[in-house]
Amino acid sequence: MHPRLYLITPVDLEIDRFPDQLAAALAGGDVACLMIADGGWGEAGFQKIAEAIVPIAQAAGTAVLLQNDSRAAGRSRADGIHVDTGAEDLKRALETFRPAGIVGVGEIRTRHDAMTVAELGVDYVFFGLIAREEDEEPHRKTLDFASWWAEMFETPCVALGGRTLAGVEATAATGADFVALRAAVWDHPDGPEAAVRAANEILARYELDQAEDG
Repeated sequence: MHPRLYLITPVDLEIDRFPDQLAAALAGGDVACLMIADGGWGEAGFQKIAEAIVPIAQAAGTAVLLQNDSRAAGRSRADGIHVDTGAEDLKRALETFRPAGIVGVGEIRTRHDAMTVAELGVDYVFFGLIAREEDEEPHRKTLDFASWWAEMFETPCVALGGRTLAGVEATAATGADFVALRAAVWDHPDGPEAAVRAANEILARYELDQAEDG
């Protein structure tokens, strides 16, 4: 078993263009999960975008999570929710979506935070800050968190890569169960299909139980 790809929607998502971009990405190979990141559209706008995107991804076998909006997630029949707005919202999400749905958690800044939220029964912990502008390479702290977590804990973890595919190898080498990409896929010069194909070729070289050895 090797790490799998976790995609995050682009910062500049355009609803008229994105379904085609997504279809192209999914044609490139395995994508475990797609997070629809909140673009500040409001609840109605978020729901409209989710209703357009969720069926496309699910038809390809990709789970879809919405960032923080539980109502839009439920109404669009998404697979779950990604929460990064604090413990109270996380607890409500767990009550609402579990056990049938997926609940992941992000905005983790310390090891103590990671262990605390994992104890609540989340499906994954996410290392890396989605709101932060992407660097070319994955952030050093993200890699350190993921390496530590993968060695010590059973709860799956997601590690956020950089804005190019050059960082996929370092991210996969942490032992993270999932490698999250954003601009590296949507802004790839050869298009999202080529990006997903290339990312999967790298991920396939990393067996999870041997990832720390590269």
